[in-house]
Amino acid sequence: MNRYQSAQKTGALGIIGNVFLLIIKGIAGLTSNSQSMLSDAFNSLGDIFSSIMTYIGNKISSKEADEDHDLGHGKAEYIYSLLISISMFLLSIEVMKENINHFIHKEYMTYSNWLLVVCITTIIVKIGLYIYTNQLYKKTKNILILANSKDHRNDVVITTFTLISIILSKNNLYWIDFLVGIGIALWIIINSIQLFKESYNVLMDKSMDIETKKKVLDIINSHKEIKKYQHFNSTPVGYRYQISFTIFVDGELTTFKSHEIANSLEREIEKKIPEIYLSVIHVNPIKLEKK
Repeated sequence: MNRYQSAQKTGALGIIGNVFLLIIKGIAGLTSNSQSMLSDAFNSLGDIFSSIMTYIGNKISSKEADEDHDLGHGKAEYIYSLLISISMFLLSIEVMKENINHFIHKEYMTYSNWLLVVCITTIIVKIGLYIYTNQLYKKTKNILILANSKDHRNDVVITTFTLISIILSKNNLYWIDFLVGIGIALWIIINSIQLFKESYNVLMDKSMDIETKKKVLDIINSHKEIKKYQHFNSTPVGYRYQISFTIFVDGELTTFKSHEIANSLEREIEKKIPEIYLSVIHVNPIKLEKK
């Protein structure tokens, strides 16, 4: 299964799982008036939207390069991740407003064992989805799968706090239910901002990370024929990078030999470093001092 098929499957599973959880959380939250459970339900609604965006964004980004898109459609992943982050942010603001409104009007929750069952079910489902999507992300490095993985992980934490607030409400500590509801909203805000930054950086052509760049430079430096390099640039293309730089070789070499050095270097970089989509190397001659 390739990275695009993996993302499609992740999106489909996310939609199915979150629709199920939205229904049981919504029913439990409305019947008990639990603000933490309703906040959790709104979070599942946001997750459904995220899964739909994952499915659509992945379908677009999997298209090959064409006449209008020389480097393919890889950045679609990040455009849709950006939409996911914005939707998460707006949703969390509404959840927070609802919690504050219910707290002001003292609309307390009614404890029931059904709430506990819903929380435990959610935690089990989300742990399973997190483990699955996290393993897929490690294999594919697809940011849409990463966004879904983070959502599932966050849901485990969120629902755990919801469970705690419900248990404590049995002892008439109703204010904790509102506190957890607001805490869930703040958690969503923080994660939406982080996802926004990750997507924004790629769309704004942020340079590759230091670790990947070091791998490239190590390969360049391993070639003794290359006397120095300059003008190293990197541009994200989906989840990978296009790099360009200039190498300086002995000016006494033939044109064929000097360009063969560059061609060999390109092949080695693209073979050893899967994060590299394309290498563009310019060759300049340099006059060496004769000993």
